[in-house]
Amino acid sequence: MFAIVHMSDVVRIPPNRLTHSLNDAAIQILKEKYESMISPEVGYVIMITDANPSSIGKLVAGDGATYHKVTFKALAFYPKLQEIIEGEVVEITDFGAFVRIGPTDALLHLSQITDDYLKSDVKQGVIVANQTARSLKIGSKIRARITAVSLGKGAGMGKIGITCRQPFLGAVEWVADEIKKAKAAGEQQQQQSATTKEKKGGDRK
Repeated sequence: MFAIVHMSDVVRIPPNRLTHSLNDAAIQILKEKYESMISPEVGYVIMITDANPSSIGKLVAGDGATYHKVTFKALAFYPKLQEIIEGEVVEITDFGAFVRIGPTDALLHLSQITDDYLKSDVKQGVIVANQTARSLKIGSKIRARITAVSLGKGAGMGKIGITCRQPFLGAVEWVADEIKKAKAAGEQQQQQSATTKEKKGGDRK
């Protein structure tokens, strides 16, 4: 999920950046340090949105820079187990597909797509189900559940596993079909129930 997180740090502002406003200099230094970083606490740091550096800094002997405490806000993406997410297929492999969710890619293994037998065609960039003829291809929009999260540190990519082997998950067109079938089944059940009540009422007369 995406969230605005509150963080704090001490930034070193070198002399060549003191020509800018203190706030602008702090934000630029924080962007260089944190953006595209992965933290086990906050997840994927996407961008720094705001910063509030202390106007009073500290000097270190032999260092022309000033050190300032700063509190700041960052837009982060933290994938959570069992969370339902939507994404786009960006790569087809022999063992499944990679799906872009937020700022990173998650692995959708062949065994987690459907119960049907699947064939992966890497050259054509498509995965096809044998019996239903359903397919996933590069560009397909899907809905899935997060089943595994392993966040690296620093600039590591981390690993995320997802599944579509549950009702109302998979390619968005699959989900739409399942919803239609569920509605039709519900309406049929209501009609049968109403018919049964009418018959019982008639028998009593």
